[in-house]
Amino acid sequence: MRTIDFSPLFRHSVGFDRVQRLLDTAAQADQTSSYPPYNIEQLGETGYQVTLAVDGFSEDNIDITMTDRTLVVSGKTNDSEAERTFLYRGIAGRAFERRFELAEHIHVKGARLENGLLHIALERVVPESEKPRKIEIANVSKNKAIEQKAA
Repeated sequence: MRTIDFSPLFRHSVGFDRVQRLLDTAAQADQTSSYPPYNIEQLGETGYQVTLAVDGFSEDNIDITMTDRTLVVSGKTNDSEAERTFLYRGIAGRAFERRFELAEHIHVKGARLENGLLHIALERVVPESEKPRKIEIANVSKNKAIEQKAA
Protein backbone atom coordinates (compact mmCIF):
# COMPACT_ATOMS: atom_id res chain seq x y z
CA MET A 1 0.00 0.00 0.00
CA ARG A 2 1.26 3.46 -0.88
CA THR A 3 1.36 6.12 1.85
CA ILE A 4 1.52 9.84 1.29
CA ASP A 5 3.29 12.19 3.68
CA PHE A 6 1.14 15.26 4.33
CA SER A 7 3.45 16.86 6.91
CA PRO A 8 4.54 19.73 4.56
CA LEU A 9 0.88 20.74 4.26
CA PHE A 10 0.46 20.88 8.03
CA ARG A 11 2.87 23.83 8.23
CA HIS A 12 0.19 26.05 6.67
CA SER A 13 -2.93 24.62 8.30
CA VAL A 14 -4.28 23.79 11.71
CA GLY A 15 -6.50 20.86 12.60
CA PHE A 16 -6.18 18.88 9.37
CA ASP A 17 -4.02 16.11 10.81
CA ARG A 18 -7.05 13.81 10.50
CA VAL A 19 -6.83 13.97 6.69
CA GLN A 20 -4.13 11.31 6.43
CA ARG A 21 -6.12 8.84 8.54
CA LEU A 22 -9.23 9.57 6.47
CA LEU A 23 -7.42 8.92 3.18
CA ASP A 24 -5.88 5.70 4.51
CA THR A 25 -9.33 4.50 5.54
CA ALA A 26 -10.73 5.36 2.11
CA ALA A 27 -7.91 3.47 0.38
CA GLN A 28 -8.57 0.38 2.49
CA ALA A 29 -12.31 0.56 1.82
CA ASP A 30 -11.69 0.40 -1.94
CA GLN A 31 -9.97 -2.96 -1.47
CA THR A 32 -12.97 -4.51 0.30
CA SER A 33 -16.27 -5.72 -1.08
CA SER A 34 -18.51 -3.35 -3.01
CA TYR A 35 -21.64 -4.91 -1.51
CA PRO A 36 -24.16 -3.41 -1.04
CA PRO A 37 -24.04 -0.67 -3.67
CA TYR A 38 -24.81 2.83 -2.42
CA ASN A 39 -25.30 6.47 -3.45
CA ILE A 40 -24.38 9.66 -1.61
CA GLU A 41 -26.45 12.69 -2.56
CA GLN A 42 -26.33 16.33 -1.56
CA LEU A 43 -29.75 17.81 -0.87
CA GLY A 44 -29.58 21.58 -0.70
CA GLU A 45 -26.84 23.43 1.17
CA THR A 46 -26.96 21.47 4.44
CA GLY A 47 -28.66 18.16 3.62
CA TYR A 48 -27.21 14.84 2.51
CA GLN A 49 -28.63 11.39 1.88
CA VAL A 50 -26.93 8.01 1.81
CA THR A 51 -28.93 5.35 -0.04
CA LEU A 52 -28.00 1.66 0.13
CA ALA A 53 -29.52 -1.12 -1.99
CA VAL A 54 -30.48 -3.70 0.64
CA ASP A 55 -32.85 -6.02 -1.23
CA GLY A 56 -34.09 -8.87 0.91
CA PHE A 57 -33.33 -7.19 4.24
CA SER A 58 -36.00 -5.97 6.65
CA GLU A 59 -35.76 -3.31 9.37
CA ASP A 60 -35.01 -6.07 11.89
CA ASN A 61 -31.97 -7.25 9.89
CA ILE A 62 -30.32 -3.83 9.54
CA ASP A 63 -28.41 -1.97 12.25
CA ILE A 64 -27.35 1.68 11.96
CA THR A 65 -24.94 3.08 14.55
CA MET A 66 -23.00 6.32 14.90
CA THR A 67 -19.69 6.31 16.78
CA ASP A 68 -17.01 9.00 16.80
CA ARG A 69 -18.06 10.56 13.46
CA THR A 70 -18.32 7.16 11.78
CA LEU A 71 -21.67 5.98 10.47
CA VAL A 72 -21.80 2.16 10.44
CA VAL A 73 -24.56 0.34 8.56
CA SER A 74 -24.60 -3.44 8.94
CA GLY A 75 -26.98 -6.17 7.91
CA LYS A 76 -27.27 -9.82 8.78
CA THR A 77 -29.18 -12.51 6.95
CA ASN A 78 -32.04 -14.62 8.25
CA ASP A 79 -31.22 -18.09 9.52
CA SER A 80 -34.37 -19.39 7.78
CA GLU A 81 -32.56 -19.29 4.42
CA ALA A 82 -30.44 -22.26 5.48
CA GLU A 83 -33.56 -24.44 5.15
CA ARG A 84 -34.18 -23.34 1.55
CA THR A 85 -32.74 -25.03 -1.54
CA PHE A 86 -31.88 -22.71 -4.42
CA LEU A 87 -31.51 -23.94 -7.99
CA TYR A 88 -30.04 -20.55 -8.89
CA ARG A 89 -29.21 -17.74 -6.49
CA GLY A 90 -28.71 -14.38 -8.19
CA ILE A 91 -29.85 -12.16 -5.33
CA ALA A 92 -27.04 -11.62 -2.86
CA GLY A 93 -28.33 -11.93 0.68
CA ARG A 94 -25.06 -12.02 2.53
CA ALA A 95 -24.18 -10.08 5.64
CA PHE A 96 -22.54 -6.70 5.14
CA GLU A 97 -21.02 -3.73 6.93
CA ARG A 98 -20.53 -0.29 5.39
CA ARG A 99 -18.68 2.56 7.12
CA PHE A 100 -18.96 6.24 6.26
CA GLU A 101 -16.65 8.86 7.79
CA LEU A 102 -18.67 11.99 8.55
CA ALA A 103 -17.33 15.52 8.75
CA GLU A 104 -17.75 17.67 11.82
CA HIS A 105 -21.27 18.89 12.52
CA ILE A 106 -22.93 16.21 10.36
CA HIS A 107 -25.86 14.67 12.23
CA VAL A 108 -28.06 11.71 11.33
CA LYS A 109 -31.67 12.90 11.09
CA GLY A 110 -33.27 9.53 10.44
CA ALA A 111 -33.53 6.48 8.21
CA ARG A 112 -36.26 4.75 6.23
CA LEU A 113 -36.47 1.50 4.28
CA GLU A 114 -38.48 1.80 1.08
CA ASN A 115 -38.69 -0.62 -1.86
CA GLY A 116 -35.41 -2.35 -0.97
CA LEU A 117 -33.54 0.95 -0.56
CA LEU A 118 -32.32 2.19 2.80
CA HIS A 119 -32.30 6.01 2.89
CA ILE A 120 -30.30 7.69 5.67
CA ALA A 121 -30.87 11.44 6.02
CA LEU A 122 -27.95 13.56 7.19
CA GLU A 123 -27.72 17.26 7.94
CA ARG A 124 -24.92 19.70 8.62
CA VAL A 125 -25.74 21.64 11.77
CA VAL A 126 -23.13 24.26 12.63
CA PRO A 127 -23.49 25.65 16.17
CA GLU A 128 -24.03 29.41 16.51
CA SER A 129 -20.73 29.74 18.34
CA GLU A 130 -18.87 28.45 15.25
CA LYS A 131 -20.71 30.42 12.57
CA PRO A 132 -18.88 33.37 11.02
CA ARG A 133 -19.32 36.61 12.93
CA LYS A 134 -18.11 40.15 12.39
CA ILE A 135 -15.43 41.40 14.75
CA GLU A 136 -15.62 45.12 15.51
CA ILE A 137 -12.37 47.06 15.41
CA ALA A 138 -11.91 49.55 18.23
CA ASN A 139 -10.88 53.01 17.06
CA VAL A 140 -8.54 54.38 19.71
CA SER A 141 -8.37 57.87 18.16
CA LYS A 142 -12.17 58.37 18.48
CA ASN A 143 -12.10 57.44 22.17
CA LYS A 144 -9.31 59.95 22.88
CA ALA A 145 -11.14 62.76 21.03
CA ILE A 146 -14.30 62.19 23.10
CA GLU A 147 -12.32 62.19 26.36
CA GLN A 148 -10.58 65.47 25.43
CA LYS A 149 -13.90 67.23 24.60
CA ALA A 150 -15.40 66.14 27.91
CA ALA A 151 -12.52 67.70 29.90
